[in-house]
Amino acid sequence: MEEKTLKSHKIYEGKIISLRIDTVELPDQKYSKREVVEHSGAAAVIPMTKEGNVILVKQYRKPVESCLLEIPAGRLEQDEDPETCAKRELMEETGYWSNHFEKLMVYYTSPGFSNELIHIYLAYDVEEGKSNPDEDEYLEVLSIPFDHLLNKVYAGEVMDSKTIIAVMSSASRILHLRNKQINAE
Repeated sequence: MEEKTLKSHKIYEGKIISLRIDTVELPDQKYSKREVVEHSGAAAVIPMTKEGNVILVKQYRKPVESCLLEIPAGRLEQDEDPETCAKRELMEETGYWSNHFEKLMVYYTSPGFSNELIHIYLAYDVEEGKSNPDEDEYLEVLSIPFDHLLNKVYAGEVMDSKTIIAVMSSASRILHLRNKQINAE
């Protein structure tokens, strides 16, 4: 079922991504070309306040020509631990911080053409500090009750996949913890 890479040619090297064209041998001994977007990986965090609000950022995304509601996230720096990246991005983008991080999941964002792997964290009891976004980032920081955010996801008002996946995964985690607490009583 695997494809054997016969030749790989990098055609673009950028700040965030690289693009290469691979010539591959298919399982039936035929040949094909694959366009591959290389990415260093990323981390994202769904930050929850003690009151049950989620801290989000709203930012313009050029590829889709629209402002999107998103959880804080960013690219892993060289040899950076994903949790460290999640903490850094939370502070840089929103000014919030927490010492209570739980890894929810890791997944490939678009394995049909990219090797980007994203690590999703849930941060509990986040507290407000001072933000320090990148100089080319223009963000609006919002605080939304978790239930309202969940309704926005169901209504199709959240279009960012990492945010949708993080919200749904967090909802499942929160439900699991509530059921565990009820059963313990």
